[in-house]
Formats: sequence, C-alpha cells, structure tokens
Amino acid sequence: MSIYLGIDYGEKRVGIAISDDDGRLAFPKAVLPNDRYLLPSIKNICQNKDIEAIIIGESLDLKGAKNPIMDNIERFKSFLEKETGIEIIYEPEFFTSHQAERSGTNALVDASAAALILQSYLDKKNN
Repeated sequence: MSIYLGIDYGEKRVGIAISDDDGRLAFPKAVLPNDRYLLPSIKNICQNKDIEAIIIGESLDLKGAKNPIMDNIERFKSFLEKETGIEIIYEPEFFTSHQAERSGTNALVDASAAALILQSYLDKKNN
C-alpha cells in the first residue's frame, strides 16, 4: 500500500488530494483554509491515511523561475516536513488551477488542482 497526498498551496486556500491505496489514481479530497489550523489538519490526514509521501505543487513560470508564491511554498514545505516527518516532493504545476476550473467551477477547484498535481507525479512514478 502506497498512499500519497497532493497539495495545491494557495495563500487563502490549500487544495488537498489523496491517491488510491495502490498509488495509481489521485482524487480531490478537501479544500482547507490557509490558517493556523492548516498544519494540524494535514498532519491529521497523514496519520489517519498512513501517507507515504506528500507531493506539493512547485510554482514556476514558463522560464523556470520561481513565481512570487514559491517562497511561501518553500516555508510551508519546511514546516510540514518538521511536523509530519514525511518526505515531501515537488511536482511542477503549470496551469493546474486553470485546468481544474475548466473541468467545472465548484467548491473543490483547489482540491481538483491538487489531484492534477498528484496525478502528474503518480503517472511519472508508475511509468
């Protein structure tokens, strides 16, 4: 069993996705507010689901330079690693929020973006 957690980090909301037990398919799970409860909420999900690794979107522009939010993502990744002790892997995220919005605007757009990030990683890993 290899279950992975995907994260689409945003300054206001954070999308969460989770893989199936075999680590092959990603599914939107939740959208969490980016507040003081974020780290404990993610830690709780990781403990309850026995997460093997966390995949977080790496926000780069088309030239490969960091987008302005990337500094916040790096800080968040560092705190999350300390809190969970779980390996955290960057996966490039290009237009994932736009793709998720095109598939239907709803309350889980950020979670759908997290699922796209996670699915991209799983596809590479499993091929």
